[in-house]
Amino acid sequence: MRQLLHLSDVHFGPKHLPEVAAGVLRLAAERRPDLVVISGDLTQRAKPYQFREARQFSDRLSLPVLAVPGNHDVPLYRVWERVFLPYGAYRRHYQRNLEPTFEDAELLVVGLNTAYNWTFKGGRLTRSQLGRLERRLDAAKPEQARIVVAHHHMVSPEHFDRQRVIRGARRAARAFSRLGVEMVLSGHQHQTFLGSSRAFFPDLEPAFLLAHTGTSTSSRGRGREEHANTCNWVVVGPERIEVAVLGWQGREFVELERQAWPRWARPVVR
Repeated sequence: MRQLLHLSDVHFGPKHLPEVAAGVLRLAAERRPDLVVISGDLTQRAKPYQFREARQFSDRLSLPVLAVPGNHDVPLYRVWERVFLPYGAYRRHYQRNLEPTFEDAELLVVGLNTAYNWTFKGGRLTRSQLGRLERRLDAAKPEQARIVVAHHHMVSPEHFDRQRVIRGARRAARAFSRLGVEMVLSGHQHQTFLGSSRAFFPDLEPAFLLAHTGTSTSSRGRGREEHANTCNWVVVGPERIEVAVLGWQGREFVELERQAWPRWARPVVR
C-alpha cells in the first residue's frame, strides 16, 4: 500500500495563505505520505522570490515531492522571458526538471508539463510528451501503479468553468488507457473533482481515475470552493484506490468525502 498527499495551486505570492500552508506541513508531518504531489501553479506570478518560497516549502515537507509547472509558473508580464525563457525562473529557483518521475516498488508516478509560453490559461499535451511517457511506462513493473501528474484539466465536469480542456486531451486519454495509467492527478480549476474517465471517454477501456483538487493554500478558490482550501489523500492498495478530499476548517484539514474504485487497469500485460 502507498499513500500520496495531492496538493495543487499553492500560489506562493500575494494570494498565498501562510497559515494554511503551515497546516499542510503539520498534516504531512503527522501522516507521513510516501509522496507529496504538487500539480502546478507553485507561484502567483513566476517571480524568483515566489519560487524560492515554494522551494523552501517543499524542503520543509521533508518527504519525497513531485511537482510540475502550471500556467502561473510561466511569466505573464515579463514578455522577453515569456517568449524566450518561459521556465528560466522555475528552473533556477525551484527545480530543473519540468517532468520529474518518482518510482518505488509499488508506484511509478510521472509528471507531465502542460503549461507553455503562448497561452494565458490553457494547457496542452503533445505527441512527443506522450511518446516519452510511453517509453517511461514501457519500463514499469506489473506491480507498480501507474500515475500521471499534470496541471491542466483534460475533462470538464459541469461545475468547472467553461475554460477549454487541454489541447490533445482525447489523444492523451487514448494513450493513458492503452498504457495502463490508473490515475491522473491535476488542479488548475481550483475545485475538486473525483471520477472515472468512463464518464467522458466511454469508448476507452480500461478506464482511469481522475482526481482534481482545489487550491490547497491560496485565496483563489472558485465556484463551490470559493474561499475554501482542499487537498487529496490518495491510498493505492493492492485491489483498489481510495481518495479522501480534505478541507481546511480554520485550524486543520479534515476529511470531507471519500471515494474508492477498483484498480481496473491492473495488472498490465504488454
